Amino acid sequence: MSSLSQSAAHSDEQPASLVEDEASLLKQPKAVWAVFFACIIAFMGIGLVDPILPALAEQLDASHSEVTLLFTSYNAVMAIAMLITGWISGRIGIKWTLLSGILIIAVFSALGGLSNDIWTLVSLRGGWGLGNALFVATALAAIVSLSKSGTARAIILYEAAIGLGISVGPLLGGWLGAMTWRGPFLGVATLMVVAFIGLSVLMPKQKPSNTAKAKASLLDPFRALKHRSLFVFGITAALYNFGFFTLLAYSPFVMGLDEHGLGFVFLGWGILLAVTSVFMAPKLQLKFGTIKSICIMLFFFAVLLAVMGIWTSTQWVVIAAVILAGAMLGNNNTLITTAVMNAAPVERSTASAAYSFLRFLGGAIAPFMAGKLSEIFNPHVPFYVGAGFVLLAVVFIMMNEKHVKHVDEIGAGH
Repeated sequence: MSSLSQSAAHSDEQPASLVEDEASLLKQPKAVWAVFFACIIAFMGIGLVDPILPALAEQLDASHSEVTLLFTSYNAVMAIAMLITGWISGRIGIKWTLLSGILIIAVFSALGGLSNDIWTLVSLRGGWGLGNALFVATALAAIVSLSKSGTARAIILYEAAIGLGISVGPLLGGWLGAMTWRGPFLGVATLMVVAFIGLSVLMPKQKPSNTAKAKASLLDPFRALKHRSLFVFGITAALYNFGFFTLLAYSPFVMGLDEHGLGFVFLGWGILLAVTSVFMAPKLQLKFGTIKSICIMLFFFAVLLAVMGIWTSTQWVVIAAVILAGAMLGNNNTLITTAVMNAAPVERSTASAAYSFLRFLGGAIAPFMAGKLSEIFNPHVPFYVGAGFVLLAVVFIMMNEKHVKHVDEIGAGH
């Protein structure tokens, strides 16, 4: 097997279109599947706590806004930590950065399962976010580097792992959470140990000292944001994440379901997210172009959030809207991730870090804001505000189309 640096150099030669015909998506080295499996488990952590949010509020005597801080601390630490992922991976290598992230997630999720109050749990979720940042930013670069089927197919594989993790997470969280709210946290810790062993065995060794990433600076992500295209995609993601995390962190409180019920709802959401990210997004990109497709998906997502705001008290409407939103988000995630990887002439890991910093800042503010808005006003308001931010994302990317249209031109050049 070629080294990571050789594979990365090879992947840079691949065309950036979402539709590639060179190799089967499933014909990948074992190392890719090891990272893929670890990605699934890592992204379980996002949706795993969803089904237990109402139970946490009741059993730990916490308000809705206090419980949503589990997402805020997680995303805030992840956003800041994204800025140092490239610097760290350049010094210890992709493999050890991944393993460090997995180990941190395992430790903090286990400690979370052993905690006894909401504030300790919120703090530990922040540590979980640090581990996730090290893993997530590096996993995308690892899959792209190790994959033999080109950049776009590698990104689709990465998005599929995200979709599977996000969909299976709530189901597992609901099942374990029905026994005890501690179950989901201890479950992730156990699965992360399995992922750690798998990556240790299957990922090739890499000497970071001879790579360009070894010279990475902590300022690289900020320098990368000077490229207007990358900045535009980052701000767009930050804005639509207000809607994403309003749905993820707040909707469980208004559905009136138990842990199992919430688990199944978010399973449906996650399945649609996974399927569309792999099968539908490439077709949309080919038919309408990347930028137009992103705008269409975000517009329909804003409509669904508005529908949830209008009919917040009608259980079946909220459930249906949550599940359908998975399709909009699955398409958008693949489209915008692919666009980011080709938006600016910088290292993919640096582009990912800069974009993720802005993206998760939105994800940090939104959950707590949604909980507070519901307490100050009423349960409808968080969904209206989320819809407004998503529409703002559409307006922002359309206003800056001239700075990002080259992404479609790269795809058309395939």
